[in-house]
Amino acid sequence: MPDCQNCGSFVTERYVRVFAPNGIDRPRVCPNCTDKLRDGAEIREARSARQ
Repeated sequence: MPDCQNCGSFVTERYVRVFAPNGIDRPRVCPNCTDKLRDGAEIREARSARQ
């Protein structure tokens, strides 16, 4: 089962297919990450705490 490279949380294969770059089977960040988020094709530090 795929997991997030940043926080280690479980992600679905569908999430990987949609949000991870082609050829990558583990996303760099997921909705469970509190310290990073996706910003277009880039990953950046969160400006405030996410809930």
